[in-house]
Amino acid sequence: MSKQIVSIVRPVLCEEELTVPRQASVFCGIDVSADTLSVAVLTSNQAIEQREFLNTGSEHKALIAWLGKKKALVRVSMEATGIYSMDLALALDAADGIELAVLNPKRAHDFAKSMMRRSKSDRADAAVLAEFSLRMKFMAWQRPGLSALTVRSVTRHIEALGLEHTRGLNRLHAAQGSLGTPRCVVEDLKRVLVALERRIVTQRRTARKLIDSDEQTREQFRLLLGMPGIGEISALQILGELVLLAPDLTARQWVARSGLDPVHEDSGSSVHKPAHISRAGSRHLRRALFMPALAAVRCDPHLKAFYESLLARHKSKLQALIAVARKLLHAIYGVFKSGQPYKGKLLFPNIRLEVESIAG
Repeated sequence: MSKQIVSIVRPVLCEEELTVPRQASVFCGIDVSADTLSVAVLTSNQAIEQREFLNTGSEHKALIAWLGKKKALVRVSMEATGIYSMDLALALDAADGIELAVLNPKRAHDFAKSMMRRSKSDRADAAVLAEFSLRMKFMAWQRPGLSALTVRSVTRHIEALGLEHTRGLNRLHAAQGSLGTPRCVVEDLKRVLVALERRIVTQRRTARKLIDSDEQTREQFRLLLGMPGIGEISALQILGELVLLAPDLTARQWVARSGLDPVHEDSGSSVHKPAHISRAGSRHLRRALFMPALAAVRCDPHLKAFYESLLARHKSKLQALIAVARKLLHAIYGVFKSGQPYKGKLLFPNIRLEVESIAG
């Protein structure tokens, strides 16, 4: 009888144990560069071990196997470094026995300053990230979908081609303004620009096909086109940055991820520095929002009234435009969450009468 009781009770106990989350006892920091990974591992008894791996797919597997030898749940912190860290993050996130946090580089930098770390090297940075894993609250990285990664990759390539096209236009303008530039150089610069324009058009078509292949991104793209100041080019760039944001973020967190959140420095009677944006976020998203903000203050009465009210409060034109870009991001968050088109009255309920008087 006792054997039967044990055989019945033990599976129940095991099932309950599975519901209890494991606690990390090994803490790891990884400093990522284009070619190498500097890894520091800190155990609960404060012993630290450091190794270096190449930043390649096979070496990612070797790193995961090495961490697996610790026979414990490993908490890993690393900085977001774009294309250099993405493949490693995907590999670590898929591995068993590893929980991953991908940090804003500014957050890691501020933590290092708080720890009074003065040395700056790959090994020192990895050790700081290991300390971060041990001491700070853990926020798990949310793995983006493959389609979202593809869309962002294409739109950032379009952005890079656009910047290259702008530099080419500047070179052509300088060449045409100089009597010492031979005709062959001018013609070659023109051919380069034509080739770039064709590549940009091709990549935009590719991006549209990717967006149209997914129902959610297709609907979000349609909503973006209904926003003031946002045309197809800007919509592609904005959506390419937003598709990777976690769905449970708030509007304020969106603003923080863009680096458009305001920073105030006031202390006592002596420190009163002008407010500025943090820039602790995606410069690609900030760049994508700036031109729509510039256009929106001309074509949308609500945003125009908001812009003019800021100028009346002695804000500079640049400060006012940045505030408009931040409001646009709030509006985009709202239309994405509600699925309803943009309505300026909902974004600016307090200046409704002023807007109506302007529009009338």
